[in-house]
Amino acid sequence: MSLADDLRATALVSAAGRALAGNDGAWIVGGAVRDAALGRDVADLDLAVAGDPGAAARAIASELGEHAFELSAEFGTWRVVSHSRRWQVDATALREGGIEADLAERDFTVGAVAVPLGSGEALDPFDGLGDLERGLLRAVGEGSFAGDPLRLLRAARLAAELKLEIEPGTVALARAARSRADEPAGERQLTELRQLLGGPDPVRGLTLLDELELTAVVLPELEGLRGVEQGPNHHLDVHGHTLAVLEHTLEVESDLERFAGERAAEVAELLAEPLADEMSRGTALRFGALFHDIGKPATRSERDGFVGFRGHDREGAEIIGGICSRLRGSRRLTQHLQALALHHLRLGFLIPEAPLPPRRVHEYLRATDPVGVDVTLLTVADRLSARGAGLLARPEMVEAHLDLAREMVAAALDWRRDGPPAPLLRGDELAAELGIAAGPELGGLLAELEAAQYAGEVHDRAAAVEHARRVHG
Repeated sequence: MSLADDLRATALVSAAGRALAGNDGAWIVGGAVRDAALGRDVADLDLAVAGDPGAAARAIASELGEHAFELSAEFGTWRVVSHSRRWQVDATALREGGIEADLAERDFTVGAVAVPLGSGEALDPFDGLGDLERGLLRAVGEGSFAGDPLRLLRAARLAAELKLEIEPGTVALARAARSRADEPAGERQLTELRQLLGGPDPVRGLTLLDELELTAVVLPELEGLRGVEQGPNHHLDVHGHTLAVLEHTLEVESDLERFAGERAAEVAELLAEPLADEMSRGTALRFGALFHDIGKPATRSERDGFVGFRGHDREGAEIIGGICSRLRGSRRLTQHLQALALHHLRLGFLIPEAPLPPRRVHEYLRATDPVGVDVTLLTVADRLSARGAGLLARPEMVEAHLDLAREMVAAALDWRRDGPPAPLLRGDELAAELGIAAGPELGGLLAELEAAQYAGEVHDRAAAVEHARRVHG
């Protein structure tokens, strides 16, 4: 069978073919053709259709028992997505001039291949299939990036995802257009960055952003980490350390049994959970690795040869808020990434106290909720990346951190499942018992009772009231 026949035989394409039977102006384009040529499953189907793309999308939705909606009025695109999120179909209006003109306006040759939905062989006017065999990512024409500057980010993302080399002429075109990389809407930039960081080789993707000279335009805060020297616990500047933390985050993901122990399966499930902005918690953790030290340049100080970054956790959280605002990230994603930066130092401070008493465990869980598991994994990657000559980089200190992290991951998973202990009495009941009014003092006593209950110091209502009386004085 030919590539075209193989593609039309896949379940998703076959269903679209039945829905649009008789429409001779429907073409399979872009990633679906590329994926089929690479032997990948086709779960993301792009169609260029003559006529009304909305009508085509509704027909496909009816065939598949799903719902169609307009994705972009500007680009004339409608989408059908499965409830399981395992596949999607985009139907876009065919550009004026027919399929040849449509392909000429596409970004890269490997995506400028079309297969008729009905019958016929692949149309490949720019030798995209040949470039795919050669392992090259090549712009369709000199105006590729001018047509849509988002393609600058997409070049790095696709090359990393597909293990392609960017053709030298395309590199030159991208560098010439680099100043326009921040022009697309923030949410479109975030989508490309999400796919880059969530892809199979995010470190190479970031390296390609550097090679195309895009980092300073799209993520100037990351570019600002270069050359920021650190203290004796680190062997790299902040930028190099950040990439090392991302690499070790990937290591943690791939070997959860080592880093999470017998709770590895639960951690894997947590990282696979959807978080926000079409991003899983695992992908968000990679963003957290990239941004965790983003506040260091603004807080660096040096005195008597000692380099410090006091407050870089809080400063980092503020900077992340600005990045997410620029990229139009959701409030939930923003708060999640801010919490990772804000709490990434906590576990390291607790190492000298190990084994931790229950109250200290409770303090950590309460402070880091709801990112307790996530931020603990981040601290592991952070500690593995500190390979300097300082005390914290010594092998015994690293092992102590990993041991405590496994314990905290287990405790955080329990906390996530069960929550804090159910209170033994309500705030109004405690206020009546002690004769105090509602306010900060009462709130502090309730927090103290929760900690005492978690630590096993009080077990019933009477003991809780007595404990509160002693604390209240």
